[in-house]
Amino acid sequence: MADVPFTDVQQDNTEVEAPLLTITTGAQAKVRELLTERNLPDLMLRVFVQGGGCSGLSYGMAFEQNIFPQDSVVDADGVRLVVDPTSLLYLRGSEIDYVDSLMGGGFAINNPNAVSSCGCGHSFRTDEGADAHEHDAGCGCGGGGCGCGGH
Repeated sequence: MADVPFTDVQQDNTEVEAPLLTITTGAQAKVRELLTERNLPDLMLRVFVQGGGCSGLSYGMAFEQNIFPQDSVVDADGVRLVVDPTSLLYLRGSEIDYVDSLMGGGFAINNPNAVSSCGCGHSFRTDEGADAHEHDAGCGCGGGGCGCGGH
């Protein structure tokens, strides 16, 4: 239940605590806005990984009111992120951002563990799943296989 940082070792062999997940100030603002619009001020943002997607795994986010004993919670200026242990294996060290562009806005996850990702950014794979999929150069789904609707 607590925000438990992981330890990383720098080149000079000193240990540095790094957060499990980070969220940019823009993404924090968007989460707050959505919670306010929906009158859900006490909910958290659950960030998770699930099977599927054209690159092997896909990201998911949902507002959540429950914290389970095995969950990790990250508090970023009052915006609470919740992640289960399995998802944390794939998301550790990731940054959640909110991107607003002419083509539309949305949350994006900058994941240092991903070795490739779909062109829409909603699915990815890690070294552990490197042989599971052949999409090294992005989505290649031909316009709808990943379900992002953005092709």
